[in-house]
Amino acid sequence: MSRAAIRYAKAILDIANSNGKASNVNDDMKSIATSIADSAELKDFLANPTVKGDVKISALSEIFASAQNETKGLFQLLLENKRFEILPAVASQYNLLFDEMSGIQVAKVTTAFPITPELEAKVLAKIKEFSNKTVTIQNIVDESIIGGFVLRIGDKQYNASVASRLQTLRRELLN
Repeated sequence: MSRAAIRYAKAILDIANSNGKASNVNDDMKSIATSIADSAELKDFLANPTVKGDVKISALSEIFASAQNETKGLFQLLLENKRFEILPAVASQYNLLFDEMSGIQVAKVTTAFPITPELEAKVLAKIKEFSNKTVTIQNIVDESIIGGFVLRIGDKQYNASVASRLQTLRRELLN
C-alpha cells in the first residue's frame, strides 16, 4: 500500500466525515475496489499513461454515476495529480480506515472450501475469544489446507487446519 494512497484515503475520510457521508462514501469505495478488482480492462485503463486524464475522469464519472460528491472529488484530485493508478489502493485503504473508525474488524478465514453457515458460527465463536469488536468475515478458499480453517485477525492467527495438524504430527514423529 503506497503512502500516497493512505494519505488520499485519510483526506477523503475526513471530508466525508465532516459532511456526514462517511458510510455512503465507504459504499462507493467498496464498489470501486470490487469493480476494478473484477475488471482487468478497467484496471489497465486507469494505469495506462497514454489515456488522457479527462478521458479517465469522464469514464469513471459514467461508471460510478451514483457516487457521492466526495468520491467524485477524489476522481478530480487524482486527475489533477495524475495519480489514477492508485485509485484501487485508495478505495481499499478507505474501507480499512472506515472499519477501524467504526470499530469493525475484518477476520480473514481461510478454508479448503467455501465457508458454510455451521463453520461460520464456529469461527465467530472463536473470534469472540480474540476480540470484543464487531467482526466481519472475509473467506479465502485455499485447498492446500486440506480441511479445518485458519483464522487471522490483525496480527493474531489461529490455525485449525488439517495441514497444520499433519505438519505438527510429522515433526513429533521425526523427533
